Amino acid sequence: QVQLVESGGGLVQAGGSLRLSCATSGRTITGAAMAWFRQAPGKEREFVAAISWSGDDKHYADSVKDRFTISRENAKNMVYLQMNSLKPEDTAVYYCAARMDYSDTYLHTADDSYNYWGQGTQVTVSS
Repeated sequence: QVQLVESGGGLVQAGGSLRLSCATSGRTITGAAMAWFRQAPGKEREFVAAISWSGDDKHYADSVKDRFTISRENAKNMVYLQMNSLKPEDTAVYYCAARMDYSDTYLHTADDSYNYWGQGTQVTVSS
């Protein structure tokens, strides 16, 4: 089992920045791919970014590319999402997810590919 707890959400004006953190506990996430998803009101949950266990490989949704950066610190069991140039359409609940399949190095974008989820943190971007 692994537990994920997101933090760092809040209210920010358009053009601003936020840094989300995902603290993990239980099983180590070293070796596991990690990802961020988001869900806006009335919409389905969507992929935002994923990172390989080593941090060498990253994949982003087109909507956040060049604005968001995913990173991780395995020694601290932490995953981050730096969000810059925020837009009102980035408003959503952001979720951290873990894929605890150490043999699979592919960066999945489907939410059902991830085994563990946090409770989410609200990000609201005002215009």
